[in-house]
Amino acid sequence: MTHTAFDPERPIAEIDDEQLPVPKHRLHGAAHFLGLYGSEHVAATEFVIGAAFVAMGATIHDILIGLLIGNTLAVLSFWLITAQVAVKTRLSLYTYLDYNMGELFSRLYNGANVLIFVAISAAMITVSATAIRVLFDIPPQIYPYPTSISFIIVAASASVIAVVVAYYGFNVVAEFGTMCTPWLMVMFTAGGMVLIPALNEALTGYTTLASFSDFVSLAGTTVFTGINAQGEPGIGLWEVIGFAWAANTFAHFGLIDMALLRYAKKPIYGLCTATGMMFGHYIAWISAALMGAATAAIMKLSIAVVDPGDVAYYALGLTGFVIVIIAGWTTANPNLYRAGLAAQAVFPNVARQKVTLAVGTVVVIGSCFPFIFRSILPLIAYAGLVLVSIGGMVFAEQFIFPRLGYKTNWHRLKGVKDNKPALITWAICLVFGFGLDFLNIIPYVYLFLPTWALSIILYTILAKKAGADQSYPEAEKREQEFNRKVEEYHAQLAAQESHTHHIHVKDTSVLTKVIRAVWILIGLVLPAILAWRVLFNSPDLYDYYVNRELFYDLTIWCTLIYFVFAYWGLQRSKALHRSAMPGAAKPAV
Repeated sequence: MTHTAFDPERPIAEIDDEQLPVPKHRLHGAAHFLGLYGSEHVAATEFVIGAAFVAMGATIHDILIGLLIGNTLAVLSFWLITAQVAVKTRLSLYTYLDYNMGELFSRLYNGANVLIFVAISAAMITVSATAIRVLFDIPPQIYPYPTSISFIIVAASASVIAVVVAYYGFNVVAEFGTMCTPWLMVMFTAGGMVLIPALNEALTGYTTLASFSDFVSLAGTTVFTGINAQGEPGIGLWEVIGFAWAANTFAHFGLIDMALLRYAKKPIYGLCTATGMMFGHYIAWISAALMGAATAAIMKLSIAVVDPGDVAYYALGLTGFVIVIIAGWTTANPNLYRAGLAAQAVFPNVARQKVTLAVGTVVVIGSCFPFIFRSILPLIAYAGLVLVSIGGMVFAEQFIFPRLGYKTNWHRLKGVKDNKPALITWAICLVFGFGLDFLNIIPYVYLFLPTWALSIILYTILAKKAGADQSYPEAEKREQEFNRKVEEYHAQLAAQESHTHHIHVKDTSVLTKVIRAVWILIGLVLPAILAWRVLFNSPDLYDYYVNRELFYDLTIWCTLIYFVFAYWGLQRSKALHRSAMPGAAKPAV
């Protein structure tokens, strides 16, 4: 049998900490998750998804109400499903499946993850390439396949850089992504504000809006018209709700984000995902749609084929190139890293360098095809459909099995090689979910719900027949002893790390305060004021162009100042923390 982290004969000190439950002293509070989800979900995809809602023909009322409901359901799913399982087990989903579903299941699951993360990474790099394309005056890529050798070179070069950075400097990229969050939030909002007067002038002859109802009327007439790109009636309220809910199905119903939320002190911190859902998936989607519609009108193209690079340029000037490149890479790199880890799990005997090279090669090729990023909504919806049944099985083990008197870890206790009920359940759910899609019985964005429910019912029945309701006294005793050793090990870690994880060093120096004031006031507040001025202080078209050009000219310098001073402040904070941190050795247990 495969040697697992739960093997009672294996010394705890030899097991990677990632393979053990998160110790209590390493848990985080709400502020950590508020920032984390704000960073992860304000990304380059927002340009694409916002435009997709316009191309699909949603109305403004459906957007305002549907996105609010759908993203609220997503937040509740993170809280009531993902966070509950994560806090109870304190394991990542990858580790949980390795322990409880068997080696074959784990490899198949990781193989699916490789495909999903490679596709998402390729899509995000293509988004970045659309910005670089504009800089080199390369024609827009309006077809599913590349029509320019120059674009292929740009996309492939961006991919190679992203692969190298993800491989050698993932921690730096993750830090950089978190630092970008406040700036991304301001810029996504500012871009929409800058282009609203142009849209309004084209419709009414006036550049100013008198009230929120004027905005609703403007957006409903020029952007969210209810007519899709083919000139037919578009999607309705239920589809909008479903798209918003399904956009992160693989993370909440599919439990991918157990990896993040296992560090939460309480399950209630799952509600902190609202920073990502309500800003990145509500305000940013709507703002991106406004920017996309205005850009399509300026370029006289369908919004379905307008590149994110063009959208960002017309909304933000030179800063737009920066936002698309950064948002694309900061999203692509974590997914490239995940794809590499998943590929390693599939091929454990192949060298890491070879696996990374293989994954990177596929990403390089995929990034050259624009249809991948333009299909991002169906892509993430179908990715969720593939993975939700796995989340359903884990949910059943943790919350249904105990109520029925079954063992949550029955497979491990029984000592069999493969979890056949899990394999059969996953196979049936894939046929069921994609069969429903083929028959077009319900919108594909809702397919995850019946598929998830079926996985719970089917796995519970099959697991009982396989022995989940039986007792394994000797194996349970060995595991209790193992868990006792883990608790002792964590207690030693807590004692050793008490000086490192509980020291809150506050930098009160004048220089640090000046640095913080500069990146906040110049990097964030000033661009917001300039965007506000464009929207509310442009009484005619001449004033609008003057204000817009001022916004373009100053914001690029504000952006440069923001990143220089924010990075400077981050490095000072890290240096101060390191100076207060004594070294800690790993205890031997």
